[in-house]
Amino acid sequence: MKSAHLSGAGIDPAEVAYFERLAHRWWDTAGPFWPLHRLNALRLDYLRERAARALDRDPDAALPFADLAVLDIGCGGGILSEAVARLGAALVGIDVTEKNLAVARLHAQASGLTIDYQLADVGQLAAAGAQFDLVLNMEVVEHVDDCAPFLAQCARLVRPGGVMVIASINRTWAAGLMAILGAEYLLRWLPRGTHHYRKLVRPAEVEAALGADFRCLDRTGVRVNPFNRAFSYTGWMGVNYMLVMQRQPA
Repeated sequence: MKSAHLSGAGIDPAEVAYFERLAHRWWDTAGPFWPLHRLNALRLDYLRERAARALDRDPDAALPFADLAVLDIGCGGGILSEAVARLGAALVGIDVTEKNLAVARLHAQASGLTIDYQLADVGQLAAAGAQFDLVLNMEVVEHVDDCAPFLAQCARLVRPGGVMVIASINRTWAAGLMAILGAEYLLRWLPRGTHHYRKLVRPAEVEAALGADFRCLDRTGVRVNPFNRAFSYTGWMGVNYMLVMQRQPA
């Protein structure tokens, strides 16, 4: 039986097929998604500190996201979704590949977590008028066909005063050498074809696509040590970066 997935504007069928083939490996910490597992602790720390403060929450609280409506775009197998749900969030995770969602649902159930996983894209949620306190847009924009309209739809999903956190790869020669040639072809940390240089997005392009309703509260680069595979923050955003964007209050 052919697996279910969404198609439409901004959704690249080749990208969908690629992640569909890898769906069963999401929670294998030594498999092709090991970078996400290693990166997750750093991302979660960043979200607690920067996003929680932007939303007037205590980052040191046990449940800093308690009662917040949070959307995880392109949730995949649920690695980040589960971590954020454990911080108290009422979490919705969306993906365009049903195989990914099946993995995510089973793992959440086994972990005793209640997460609303949906086969949906941002256009569908925006058209339905859905809005969230916090929107997680992590490692997604570099996989869509047309970034600007995609981000414009994502922007509609953030309530006034809410926050969107974006993580992606910069479109620079350094990123091409390190994130694609190095990580995929030389070190083989990622399967070849995971990223395409033409789809990489510069931070300034992200901010421009979100428009004047959003202001950048924080930005950071992210680096990985090739010897111990540890991720850390850096002031240089030439390869990986994260942005905290807040929508202006109504």
